Amino acid sequence: MADTRRVLTELFQGERRRLVKLVQRIVRSEAVAEDLVQETFLKLWGRHVNGDSTGLLYRTAHNLALDHLRAQKVRHRHAERSRADDTALPPADRAAEVAEEWRQLAEVLEDLPPRTRRIFLLNRVDGETYAAIAAMLDVSTSTVEKDMMRAMRACRQWLESRDPD
Repeated sequence: MADTRRVLTELFQGERRRLVKLVQRIVRSEAVAEDLVQETFLKLWGRHVNGDSTGLLYRTAHNLALDHLRAQKVRHRHAERSRADDTALPPADRAAEVAEEWRQLAEVLEDLPPRTRRIFLLNRVDGETYAAIAAMLDVSTSTVEKDMMRAMRACRQWLESRDPD
């Protein structure tokens, strides 16, 4: 393993400058390119590499750059939607809409069986782990998991019913 890491370090040092240029052309930022090239090195650190692994080094860096761009697009779309949602209604109307959504969600949770509702709230509101909830309620972890699936299904159905997109 030490030999593999030495080979990777030497390969990385020899190709680092070219890798940064390649990634920079993709992401259009030198700072991001530097970070992604470093992430490439870390990603390959535990893998078996040899002197012929230059292609793996470049492919990994290229894929990380593309992943970065995809994530950036998702963040951008989310920000655009948030801005559109925020400007769609005046603040007072938006507050009333949010209050109504919370009331509807509370109704969905009230319709759950008591144990399922309690498990959901202990996990999602109080941050308790499944194991801790199981011990608290003297049920199996499997029961907690099944009740959480039931609660999450109800929440997902509620979300789908109010937003058909």
